[in-house]
Amino acid sequence: MDKRLRIAGIVGAIIFSIVVLTSPDDPIPLPELPSDELGNNSVEILAENLENPRSIAFAGDRIFVTEKDGRIRVVFNNELLVEPLATLRPADVFDGGLLGITIHPNFENNHFLYVFLTYEEDKVLWNKILRITESNNKLKDAITIFDKIPGSVFTNGGFLKFGPDGKLYVGTGTVSDSSHLPQDLDSLSGKILRLNDDGTIPKDNPYTDSPIYSLGFRNPQGMTWDKTGNMYVIDLGPDKNDEINLIKAGKNYGWPEQECLGNEKFEGAVMCYDPGIEPGGILFYSGDTIQLEHSFVMTSLRALNLYQLDPEEGLKSQKSILSGVGRIRDVIQGPDGSLYVLTSNTDGKGFPDRMDDKLMRILK
Repeated sequence: MDKRLRIAGIVGAIIFSIVVLTSPDDPIPLPELPSDELGNNSVEILAENLENPRSIAFAGDRIFVTEKDGRIRVVFNNELLVEPLATLRPADVFDGGLLGITIHPNFENNHFLYVFLTYEEDKVLWNKILRITESNNKLKDAITIFDKIPGSVFTNGGFLKFGPDGKLYVGTGTVSDSSHLPQDLDSLSGKILRLNDDGTIPKDNPYTDSPIYSLGFRNPQGMTWDKTGNMYVIDLGPDKNDEINLIKAGKNYGWPEQECLGNEKFEGAVMCYDPGIEPGGILFYSGDTIQLEHSFVMTSLRALNLYQLDPEEGLKSQKSILSGVGRIRDVIQGPDGSLYVLTSNTDGKGFPDRMDDKLMRILK
């Protein structure tokens, strides 16, 4: 089977009709492929039949993919290996499980992977961060480096990445939409955490002896840094008011007292989506393989697109890079400068085809 297919794009507008007319709890139908009148992107399928994949990370010529049910899959030389790197035992809840994954900045030497895992203990949901040591695509060792992050059926956050400063940043969700724990500095719920690579607390965090870097979030998703070191995080609203936030140390982003803007006590969002589009992974593209007008790239689950935009210019700058593949959950830039995207049609909200879900590479 030829694993290359031609998918039409670039599409200039968000599919607002889908967003407005579809309940956030209903599956979203897969749209028809856009017509060739708008030009073509070439997309290569690297992996198929992934089961509810959540996040991707690059390490040289390998791509690591988490599946919500607990598997870490490996794509090596553009082929999905049959055997998982590891099979963990997460809690079986709708939007929890094995979620985010990232690699240590010195992975080439230490082979450390970090994952975010939802688990159940005495009928209570929690999240923890595992540091996994791999060898030849197999698990060599796994230890818990940070634990007892409050868990939820629906809003666990779960993205984690290393920042330009070499620290591990983690987004945690609220336990429920009625909870005020995101405003409580004694709780890890609804926060951005900043950790050393061994799970200890950096001495220069904004709150003494606390892993909390910023607070007031509902369900943090993608995170990224621009070329000057500014940090951006997606925060999902309950059914509208999805946010793009510029993250500052020690600042409060308002949930549940504020959504997007309006209260001078809190930081306001850089961009706010009403109706919501359910953004996921984000990045600032720094390559030259793909010609983009704007370097900020964002996936959307509900609006079924991969977008480019300028957060400072707002919605008028937003254009589609890729559509026609259903829900898109994560995006990463590879060493070759290509964009790699992960679909999410098997997550209970989409209409998967017989080959979903997929990891794909945008070639040009």
